[in-house]
Amino acid sequence: MEFIEVRNCYKVYKNGVTALADANLKITKGEFVFVIGPTASGKSTLLKLLYREEKPNKGNIYVGGVNVSKLRNSKVYKLRRKIGIVFQDFKLLPKLTVYENVAYPLESYGMKSSDIRKSVLKALERVGLKEKYRSFPHELSGGEQQRVCIARAIVNEPKLIICDEPTGNLDPDTSKEIMDVINAINKEMGATIVMATHDKEIVNRMKKRVVTIKDGVVVKDKMKGSYDNENIKNTKS
Repeated sequence: MEFIEVRNCYKVYKNGVTALADANLKITKGEFVFVIGPTASGKSTLLKLLYREEKPNKGNIYVGGVNVSKLRNSKVYKLRRKIGIVFQDFKLLPKLTVYENVAYPLESYGMKSSDIRKSVLKALERVGLKEKYRSFPHELSGGEQQRVCIARAIVNEPKLIICDEPTGNLDPDTSKEIMDVINAINKEMGATIVMATHDKEIVNRMKKRVVTIKDGVVVKDKMKGSYDNENIKNTKS
């Protein structure tokens, strides 16, 4: 059985915009998959469906054997505990230290302080920021802030990590460093990585599986793929 399966999914927003139209996709456990496509192609919508930020109008989405499209709202928190999410704009809490930002989700789960400390320091070590645990977000560079975001995403040892344009606000050299961190996490933790990106250089350098979405439909799916210039204009999403 596939770890992620998107079956005949349609998503139409209230303003009439069709984000996904009969989208189908299968991802096995431990894969690293880039999702690329033009602006408004449906990339971010697909990611939001995976962690149940949105629900499809039609179709089914399975994550780890659970049909998340049919999941009750009261049960969504259980799904989120098994998923790490890395955003483009970091979404760090400015008044909390690095340690506190990474610990925050574990505290909400009611975990013991001693276990939280162990998990947080391990996550920070994985992203190369263990010595910065007392710093505040404004004291960090953009790349360091994104590393904190990654540490927060992996602190609970999730089986799935969703990344929505994680290098969108970073320069090329820092983007490369961030991608090396995420790639190492994929290999060391065995976590499945699904990443939406517009970064041609990263996609071409890493040679992972590349899924191209256009007009809400998966139009290309290639192992060790490259950036699909035929279907994509160089626009950001």
